[in-house]
This record gives sequence, structure tokens and C-alpha cells, in this order.
Amino acid sequence: MNVLYRLAFVILLCGSIQATAAAADSSQLIASLKQGGYVLVFRHTATDDSQKDVYPFKFDDMSAQRQLSEKGRDMARQIGTAIKEFAIPIGDVYTSRLNRAIEAGRLISGREVKPVDALTDSSNASASGMANPTGANAKAGQAVRQLVDAPPKAGTNTVLVTHKTNIADAFGKDAGDVQEGEAFVYKAGSSGPATFAGRIKLADWTAKADK
Repeated sequence: MNVLYRLAFVILLCGSIQATAAAADSSQLIASLKQGGYVLVFRHTATDDSQKDVYPFKFDDMSAQRQLSEKGRDMARQIGTAIKEFAIPIGDVYTSRLNRAIEAGRLISGREVKPVDALTDSSNASASGMANPTGANAKAGQAVRQLVDAPPKAGTNTVLVTHKTNIADAFGKDAGDVQEGEAFVYKAGSSGPATFAGRIKLADWTAKADK
């Protein structure tokens, strides 16, 4: 029995060390954003589950699309506040053509956004597709990667706001665990594709902002 207790303690200790290391890494990554040269790929923030995507691609009909919830708007504002407080320079902001991504992009960046087809929901608003993204849509993934690989304007960071399925399409099925409001961060290369720099969750922004 003592052996089991010791094993459990070691597992808990390892988990605590990993969590601390992850927090440190995200803190360093957020600090690095001040110099520009990164692309942040956000999954839009929380939505109102009581709403359904009836005709989501009627882009001018808000009643036919699922929208951000008040929680989602607050999440986006928190990220936007952190970005402003840390003086992180934002350049171009591209979003999905669905309003929940457009609204999240505006609140996160504090800027006007450019809706594009490449970031628009690749699951076609399928509930099963959104619940179980497999990264199977290679064409959609390539379109996202083209935006990620485009170098940001000098001294700025590019922001992309898209959907869970598009992120899995671009970065593989293991990226399907992306949380609402989480960002995958890529560092632009002097030549060739951008390189993965890390992931920043909502809690990482707010934890650093509280310090």
C-alpha cells in the first residue's frame, strides 16, 4: 500500500511540475509577442448553445447563426485587455465569415477584421464534425496554413480567428482538443513555413495580466 501512495505522490508531483513549466512557457511566449513576427490562430470564444446554426452561411442573417454568448464576449474582452496591457502589436486580423468569429476577432484585437473563406467553418456547421474533428479536410487545412505562413507586417503580429475543425485540418487531429479562446502561435520564418511556438489559453492571458 505504501508503494501505491508513493507512486500516486510521484504522479501528482510530475503533473504539478509540468503545469508549472507550461505556465512559464506561455508567460515567456506572451512576452515574446511584443517584438512582433508571430501569427496567433484563435478558436473563437464561447457560444450560446441554445442557438443553432440553421443557415450559418447566410452571412447577413444573424438569426440563422449561433452567436457568442455573454461568457464568450467576456472571454474575448479579457484577451483583448491583456494584449493591450502588454503592448502587443497587432497588424492584420483575419476571421471566419461567421459572425461569432468576426465578433471575437474585433473584441480580441480592438480592430476591424477581414473575414475570409479560408477560416470559415470547414465542417459546414455539422454538429458531428465540430464534436469530432479529424483533420481530414486537407484543402481547408492548406488554406489556413497559407495564412499562417504569410509573414506579418514588420513589427506586428497577425491574428486569425477560426473554428475547431479548421484548426484540426491545419495542424492535425491532435489539435482537435483546442479550447474556446485558445491560440496556436506560430513564428514567421525568414524563408519557408512558420514554426510552431506554443499554445496560449485564456487562463494564461489572465494569469499574466493579474501580476
